[in-house]
Amino acid sequence: MKKGLFITFEGGEGSGKSLQTRLLYHKLEKLSVPVILIHEPGSTSLGEKLSRLLKWGRSNEISPLAELLLFNASRAQLMQESILPALSKGKVVICDRFIDSTVAYQGYGRGLDIQIINNANRAATGGLLPDISFLLDIPVEEGLKRKNKRETNRFEREELAFHERVRQGYLGLAGADLKRFVLIDARLARKTIAGIIWRQVSERLKVQ
Repeated sequence: MKKGLFITFEGGEGSGKSLQTRLLYHKLEKLSVPVILIHEPGSTSLGEKLSRLLKWGRSNEISPLAELLLFNASRAQLMQESILPALSKGKVVICDRFIDSTVAYQGYGRGLDIQIINNANRAATGGLLPDISFLLDIPVEEGLKRKNKRETNRFEREELAFHERVRQGYLGLAGADLKRFVLIDARLARKTIAGIIWRQVSERLKVQ
């Protein structure tokens, strides 16, 4: 049975979500709050192998459906190895990307049927949803400008229209679940964003 707090961070390319996951993780660590930081795809031996294939393989060698299933294979392993054990011990779990990324990227971005995606996600997670999801939103072109142009992965190399669809998908998800999502303008100063996140998390954990 889930006892801990499950926090996910979502957003398009260049939104700064990975930085914010680390800032939150280190803040909780300093307060001696039991916490783990993980990311998708990855954070397990299987996940890291799949991550290399999914992010750095050739753009045309993985079909959208195969992509969906590979992401969920990584997710299923992460659930069993890290997420469920940590939550059962009352820990805070911070995850950089989770099921909403799959809906946004493979559903809205790639055009896969949303019901198929939801079924695959549910199979991998057993229906577990985050307690809170921070969505860092940024205009597509501004986000891509933040990325290192010399080393771009399969998703960063996609056309602007793909990233626009992903962004709209994320905004649609957040709008449909206002109880779980916290929408943040990723153009704000890093400290300001971290403050918004901390207010939400500290309130739930009853820490200062």
